[in-house]
Amino acid sequence: MEDFQMSAQSAPVRILGRSNSFNVRKILWVCDEMDMPYEREDYGRGFRACTDPEFLALNPVAQVPVVLDGGAVMRESNSIVRYLASKAGRDDLYPADLVKRQQVEQWMDWIAYDLTHALRGAFLGGVLQEEPWNNDWFINQGRKDLIHDMLIVEEHLAANGPYITGETFTVADISMGLVVNRWFVVEGFEKPETPALAAYYELLSQRPAYLAHGRNGLP
Repeated sequence: MEDFQMSAQSAPVRILGRSNSFNVRKILWVCDEMDMPYEREDYGRGFRACTDPEFLALNPVAQVPVVLDGGAVMRESNSIVRYLASKAGRDDLYPADLVKRQQVEQWMDWIAYDLTHALRGAFLGGVLQEEPWNNDWFINQGRKDLIHDMLIVEEHLAANGPYITGETFTVADISMGLVVNRWFVVEGFEKPETPALAAYYELLSQRPAYLAHGRNGLP
């Protein structure tokens, strides 16, 4: 039994999801950041459908990524990022201290529930022209909300940076890093000057795993 548990601990995690997916890229980044081995299989837009019965059995929400680790089946990218950092014992990325951990989690939750919602109109509607976001109301509201939210991040970084939770890089920066890349890459509407965000973007770009999966030419 002990040998089996040790083998399960050292076996690569399996990532189900296309490598150009916004949320899959978070998982790939954190794995490479920690030199954690993984295997990846393409699912999602342009590949095997997330509505296939075998995928739905793993994730009834029918979205990527899904991560398999031994007998565990996981979905929701921010939750997976936190799990993998904990699995690796990386308290620098995901603090054991409860107050510091909460600071990380509050930013990741805000990104998931607020900032990502703004990106749907601004990017999925305004750039990819995907339904149901490809109408003028969704697009314009998404752009306004995105500017509003990114200015919050701009002011926060200017006052409290260089990273999202202060002096050290954490998993909150993995969630934010994908958003910031999209902010600078996506065009088509007027954006305010954001020097603190620009400095943050360059700081993250010193990390090879970010260049591989974040600032890699994809929005």
